[in-house]
Amino acid sequence: MSANFGQTQHVLWLSSILSGVIMCRTVYLTTGFLSSLYIKDYGRLNQGEKMEWKNRGFSSFHAILVSSVSFYLVFYSNDFRDSPHDSVSIVFRRCSLSDTMFGISLGYFASDLGMILWLFPALGGKEYLLHHGISIYSIALALITGEGHVYILMALISECSTPLMNIRWYLDVAGHKNSKIYLYNGFAMFFGWLFARIILFIYILTDMYIHLDQIRMVVPIAFYSLLFLFPVLTGMNVYWFWKILHGLFKTISKRHVN
Repeated sequence: MSANFGQTQHVLWLSSILSGVIMCRTVYLTTGFLSSLYIKDYGRLNQGEKMEWKNRGFSSFHAILVSSVSFYLVFYSNDFRDSPHDSVSIVFRRCSLSDTMFGISLGYFASDLGMILWLFPALGGKEYLLHHGISIYSIALALITGEGHVYILMALISECSTPLMNIRWYLDVAGHKNSKIYLYNGFAMFFGWLFARIILFIYILTDMYIHLDQIRMVVPIAFYSLLFLFPVLTGMNVYWFWKILHGLFKTISKRHVN
């Protein structure tokens, strides 16, 4: 439940952010080391592709970690269970685990954004900058104000679709674009994005509408940010979903012709 962490709060924030950065660096190096030992296609990549290969390694690791913890907190833990008998509004609830997870995610998004800017636009274009900027702003705001944690956690659940995107890139750059697993990945990516980025965000927007009277009680910057940023993220998800659908149809049509 919502709690006053006292002076230890800032220590928790800083240590979790630092842990997120260290996590990214560790997984980055580990991905490269293991790939060079066990994946023969990795050795044929150029230097830029190897960097992105390792970057997507810690991207997938963070996605699995944060989506699992967020799913647990939102749907299984008592900290964010919406009960009419609870004296604390759902939008004001927080716990040490949600604070820690937000700090780790800030460390990840800052690390990934740094690499994107350093190698721009090799790791992603302007849409990636926008996505990471919104993510950092939203998570930092929830962490500092202690409000709206439940909706940021819901949004972080959508990261579960990220590994599927990374696997597709791995298969593409490794020269397996005509394999069956590439086609299966396309279907998995389509359904994963549909549930994690479209249906989930419809659920979030619906839940925000139901709890609009409670959301009005948060500080003004958090209130307007929630009302503005979630529709923007939903729009971005729909745009990327259309690109995924187009790519899947293109892959299927090529196979049909062949």
